[in-house]
Amino acid sequence: MISEPRPSGTAKYVLFDVDGTLIDALDNQRLVWRTWAQRYGLDPDEVHRVALRTRPVETFAQVAPDRDPQECLAALHALEDEDVRTGDYGAFDGGPELLAALRPGSWALVTSNYEHRVRGRFARTGLPVPEVVVDAAAVEEGKPSPVPYLRAAARLGARPEDCLVIEDAPAGVQAGLRAGMTVWGVNAVTAVDGVHRHFGTLREAVGDILAFASGSLTDRPA
Repeated sequence: MISEPRPSGTAKYVLFDVDGTLIDALDNQRLVWRTWAQRYGLDPDEVHRVALRTRPVETFAQVAPDRDPQECLAALHALEDEDVRTGDYGAFDGGPELLAALRPGSWALVTSNYEHRVRGRFARTGLPVPEVVVDAAAVEEGKPSPVPYLRAAARLGARPEDCLVIEDAPAGVQAGLRAGMTVWGVNAVTAVDGVHRHFGTLREAVGDILAFASGSLTDRPA
C-alpha cells in the first residue's frame, strides 16, 4: 500500500464505483456475457475473462474481430437492459444506510455502465441516486484513466485531494490513484495493489467512510 493523503480540513467527498462496490451484479454480468457469447458461437468462459478487464468494444475486438462492433454492442446493451428489468441482484450489505447518511452534494457515482441502468438497479434495490453520476457516456476515456473520477470531482466542485474513491476492481483503483485521490478497496478477499486501505466487505468500511465524509477521520495510517 502507498502513503495515504492527509486530511486538509476542508469539505470531503466520496466517489463510488457501482458494480461490485455498491451493487452485487457479478453473477448478472457473467450471465449476460455468457448469453452474448453463445449468440455468436464463442467460448463463454473466455469471453467473460476478457470482459472482466476490458471495455466492451475492446472485448469485441479481441474475441470477435470479424464482427461489426456496433452490432455486438447493440446486442450486449439489449441483454443488459433486460437484466436490469428481470435480473436477480441486490445492494451489498451496508450500502443503503451508508448512502442515506451521506450529505447531499457530497458524493457521486462513477461507473463504466450507463446511467439509465444504474437508476434502474438502484430503484429496484432501494438505493438513493446522487446528484452527480458519471457514466460511460459522460467520458471518452474510461477507467483506468483518471478522467471519470476527475470529472465527478469537478461536477461536485471538489479538489481531488479532498475525494475518497471506493472501488473493488484494479482498473478503478488505478483511476482513482491517477486522479490524486484517496482510494479504499472493498468486497475483495485480498487488497488490490495501490489501495490506501482495504476492507473485506463494504459493511466493514461504512463507519470509516462516514468519518472521512464528515472530516472527523484524522488518524489514517500510511
